[in-house]
Amino acid sequence: MVMLTSLLGACSGGKSAFTQSGQGSYYADKFEGRKTASGTTYRGSKRTAAHNTLPFGTVIRVTNPRNHRSVKVTVTDRGPHAKGRIVDLSRKAARKIGIIDAGVAPVQLKVVKKKR
Repeated sequence: MVMLTSLLGACSGGKSAFTQSGQGSYYADKFEGRKTASGTTYRGSKRTAAHNTLPFGTVIRVTNPRNHRSVKVTVTDRGPHAKGRIVDLSRKAARKIGIIDAGVAPVQLKVVKKKR
């Protein structure tokens, strides 16, 4: 299940905060060195992600609710292209939150810094 939420928090000064829950995965090794939709080169050793709608350059915090580990990543690509998934992480980011072995796992996203 994918859930989108736009929260208006009193302490955020009326600014909207984007959050999303669903399934996350990570890039296969075959994408190493290929160009992303933003024009950058994909490197599994960087903390990057693919998201279908967030602007390139947006920084998001991705949290694994099973172990409460999180990582900040920058959106550099479009995807994931698998039904039901909300984010594809670089290998480094996926390792940081502990989803390498599972391959696909529940995640929660929160925008930390939106690209203007």
